[in-house]
Amino acid sequence: QRGGAAASTLQRMHRRYRLTRSQDFDTVYRRGRSVSTRYLVLHWFTREEDGDEPRLGLAVPKSTGTAVARNRIKRRLRELWRARLDRIPSGRDYVLVVREGLIEAAEARGADWLGERLDEVLGKAAGA
Repeated sequence: QRGGAAASTLQRMHRRYRLTRSQDFDTVYRRGRSVSTRYLVLHWFTREEDGDEPRLGLAVPKSTGTAVARNRIKRRLRELWRARLDRIPSGRDYVLVVREGLIEAAEARGADWLGERLDEVLGKAAGA
């Protein structure tokens, strides 16, 4: 299966739980806080309006890999994020920035390793 057929069989992260506007990213960067690990940087900002689910934006710089590799890592990170929603504080906007080396390491070490990297940065944020 490819294209729309494959996408419809996967549970997708609903658009309202994603940051898509440049203005939203800028707000998180300028007014929020951040923590970083070797492979990821997590920025977050508590929204003014009483929000429900946390919203996630992903930033994967072109220097980290090809378009195919960047899109693949974004899909994997969204899936891992969705699986952890019950542990992530609501009412916040988050931007997860991928650093150089993550894509290659994730491809070599697998999804469990990538999940551990996400848990690592979320743990730092919880303690900040």
